[in-house]
Formats: sequence, C-alpha cells, structure tokens
Amino acid sequence: MKLTFLGTSSGTPTRHRNVSGLAVQTVLGADWFLVDCGEGTQHRVLQTPLSLNDLAAVCITHVHGDHCYGLPGLLASAGMGKRTKPLKLIAPLPVWEWFEATRRLTDLHLPYEVEHVDLENEALVYDMPGLRIERHVLRHRVPSHAYRVQVETRRVRLKAEALRAVGLPPGPAWRALQNGEDVSFNGETLHSADFVDTQVDTAVAVLGGDNAEPAMLHEACQGAQLLVHEATFTQDALDKVGPGPMHSSARLLAEFAQSVEVPNLILTHFSARHQNGEGMAALMAETQAHYRGHAFLANDLDVYELDSAGKVTVTRA
Repeated sequence: MKLTFLGTSSGTPTRHRNVSGLAVQTVLGADWFLVDCGEGTQHRVLQTPLSLNDLAAVCITHVHGDHCYGLPGLLASAGMGKRTKPLKLIAPLPVWEWFEATRRLTDLHLPYEVEHVDLENEALVYDMPGLRIERHVLRHRVPSHAYRVQVETRRVRLKAEALRAVGLPPGPAWRALQNGEDVSFNGETLHSADFVDTQVDTAVAVLGGDNAEPAMLHEACQGAQLLVHEATFTQDALDKVGPGPMHSSARLLAEFAQSVEVPNLILTHFSARHQNGEGMAALMAETQAHYRGHAFLANDLDVYELDSAGKVTVTRA
C-alpha cells in the first residue's frame, strides 16, 4: 500500500505542516481512503495526483477539530467536482451529527450519498475482497481509534511443466485453468487446483489516532509490518506538559513498537515546539534509543510504500 501524509502537525497548522490527514492507496484499484481530515486537507490533496472522485471512504479517528474540521469542505468540493458515487464516512457518532448539522445549516446539497459507519457499533468497518479495515480503541480525552488496514493479493501461476507433460498446448485452456476453471482434454478432466500454485501476499499497517497509551494497540499490531502513530512530544516535553493532553512521547511509542517487534515505525502529529531541526533530531534520537527497527519522521506530502515483504520505501516531498 501507499501512504501519503497530508498533514503531520498537532493541534494547529504551522508554516510547513498542516493538521492531520493521511491518504491510503492500495494495489487493488483506484479507490483510496482518507484517515482524518483536518482543516486544509483538501488543499493538500490538490498537491497530489489523488482525485476526490476515487475516494472510497473517510475514516475519522476522533472528534477533535484538527482531525475533522476539513471534512465538510472536502466533501462539498467532491460534489462540485461532479462526484456521484456513494462515499462511506467511518467516524464516531458526534462527527456524523456535526457533519449533518453543518450540511443542514449551510445549505449543502451533495450529489452523492454519504453512508455513516459508527465506530462504536462496528469493529470491522470496511470489508471487500482483498481489503479489511478494522478499528481499535485508543486512550485519549475523547473516544479515539486506530485503523488496522490489511491488503491481501493473490498471484496464480500455472505449473507449465505439468501441463506440457499431459500434452495440453498453451492457449485458451491454460488461461481457463489459471482462472480457476476445470478443462476437458483427451477425455479427461484437468482440475485447475492440480495445475496452479497460488501465492497470497499480505501487507498490514496500523494507523493510529491520538493516544496516550500505545500498548492499547498490542492486538492490532500482531502481524503488522508498519505502525503509524502520533509522537506529539519528546519524553521531557511530555513530563513538563503533564498527563492532561493525553498524547504519546517518542519514547513511549518506541518502547511499545520494540516490544511488539513491528519492523517499521512512522512518527507523526508533532507539537509545534518540536518543528525545527533541533526538535526533530531530538524526536529521532529518542526513538532510536528505544527502538531497533526502521523509524521515520513524517513530513507533509511524504509518500511511503509498504510491500508485501514488509519493506518500506519513502519518497520525500
């Protein structure tokens, strides 16, 4: 899958970072998914090749404005762009109620249906062949969630030597067998299962919302190759701020990621106090002191690709 960071700042936008937004694409098709939609997200989308007509679902982690204030504008722009196909809004009930009130009070008429999926009622929030999105509960000042995204692809390869051994020449019958169909040949039935090898490749990423306790994601991270999680503060800054904001430090996150042995970790949602060379270096140093995997600090418009072997590559903005 491919992750494009549309905003990596905590609370408020800064000169170089917008508030939270993360685009998720997969190899399954043109459809893409948006995790959180802070104010200004649609401007960031305009700086990418992404089209709002291909947006399949918006997944909001929690009700705080830096994660959802961009939603009405983005959906209105999609409508003005002649979108007609339905869209899922996977979000806590208060986000849905706020959006419905905004739509009513601002005379917003969308030419497509918005279907609400309530996080409190559903654990499996999106399910289609090859793709599962599950929500996992986090710890924050308001109900907050993470999304576990699992992409599964199948590669079917013919056993060419076995087919030649029975005398079946290449052609339409080979394609039929590869597509799972049985074939009649020389008075016998050749069963597809006997002449194909199926390889299943799986990529799993856990995409967290605001969270003071990374260990809440222990179950979600089983089998995951990538964790994307907030690291609002360094540990020193968090100790000074205190527990009130209910955010994570780089150290808390790194220690958890190491404990579950997730091989790749992307930090995001940085406090403005750390958004300088010295601050980002401190976040990375703290992470590397407690985590031995591959760690990254996200920037706006960075693109990360996760393959089925668990390797992450990054293209910097």
